[in-house]
Amino acid sequence: MHLNPYGEYAALLAASLANDWPHDRAGIEARTIEKGMTMRFPVASDDHIETRRVIDEWLRVVDATDPDERALLLNAQMAAVTAYPRLTDHDGEGWHLHYRDSDEALPRVLAAVISVGTSLHLVTRGMERLGRCAADPCANVVVDVTRNGRQRYCSVRCANRAAVRRHRARG
Repeated sequence: MHLNPYGEYAALLAASLANDWPHDRAGIEARTIEKGMTMRFPVASDDHIETRRVIDEWLRVVDATDPDERALLLNAQMAAVTAYPRLTDHDGEGWHLHYRDSDEALPRVLAAVISVGTSLHLVTRGMERLGRCAADPCANVVVDVTRNGRQRYCSVRCANRAAVRRHRARG
């Protein structure tokens, strides 16, 4: 059995959606596939706006710097979707766990996957491993997946820009 813990990839999916919001529902579903989810979802007219609400709610977790507040927010998000693990072999690629029903709507699936995944990421890597890019004025989300736990920038470009600013400030 393959165990899919939803940790790092779910938090990275959420950050990807937050940092570069798709123009439509098809863009959201394409991003889920790009980031590792394999199933298709039933289409509903409010999927785009409801998924935006999921991401906006998740951004409250990103912006919470206190671990107790983060835990409180994530617990509320997980309780709202009543996600629990289920064994599935929906794609014929082997048994694995999902934290949702197979016929759930896209926003509800993402709410479950992202809240559970972010929780797993933070408890396995550290409650501080989520935040905003340290390069002013960038406000992109950073999911720290580094070995040493010191990722502060969303990209090499932002890290280089911040280094140049620090260098010029000394000069």
